[in-house]
Amino acid sequence: MRIKNEAPCPAVAMLRPRSGLAQWMVREEYMLDPWVPTVEYTDVYGNLCQRLTVPAGGMRIDVEVVMDTEDALAVDPDARATPVEELPDAALVYLLPSRYCPSDRMEEKAKAIAHMHAPGYAQVEAIRRWIHEQLRYEYGVSDSATDAMQTLEAGAGVCRDFAHVGIALTRALRIPARMVAGYLHGLEPMDMHAWFEAFVGGRWYTFDATQASPRGGRIVVGYGRDAADVAFMSNYGPMDIEDMTVSVEKLPATGRGPSSKAKTARE
Repeated sequence: MRIKNEAPCPAVAMLRPRSGLAQWMVREEYMLDPWVPTVEYTDVYGNLCQRLTVPAGGMRIDVEVVMDTEDALAVDPDARATPVEELPDAALVYLLPSRYCPSDRMEEKAKAIAHMHAPGYAQVEAIRRWIHEQLRYEYGVSDSATDAMQTLEAGAGVCRDFAHVGIALTRALRIPARMVAGYLHGLEPMDMHAWFEAFVGGRWYTFDATQASPRGGRIVVGYGRDAADVAFMSNYGPMDIEDMTVSVEKLPATGRGPSSKAKTARE
């Protein structure tokens, strides 16, 4: 990525995927030009964050990672909703309304969409399918300030807007839901992508309202309450990010499973 700024600008990046059950880091490479001192910390959601100061005049950041990923998503239409009193402590925050997901104002809508389905996975899938069928994927109708209620009113948005609607409606049914940012192999047009996960049946399941059916080949970079928590670059001063290019390709399988390579650059 190419960053332009006139004065030094503190920033926090979210560039490094972490290893877990569904993905494993095989190789990673990062280039900072010019090099600047950078420290890494883990935020409250478990994301790896890089803290740096972009020098006056800007810089270029290139990232390339190779990950072992799941070829197919886990699905379980019979997974039941987990009672709130049995939820893991870490899941409770994902029941609360957040900046872009005002779930406290969306219970009536959520029940209208999902009332015919059993509490749990089936309800969340009904929400995902409703968003896919009822909202248009369209650029230019939303911006960085658009929340889930505004997306419903507009009837259109992009991947982050679809995820916000899914999260808000799911939380309105007392089911934890969280934002996910990362990469999806075969996405058209290719870019950073956003979807959501819901905690049902004792675990997190993936739901992507931009897709007609479940698709694997995903690389997760960050989790959070909504888009405010998963920005790949948060700047604390004037900064322009220009000419982003993202590519994701499937590589031959390693000993653990299928591999995907994601590359992010700004020329």
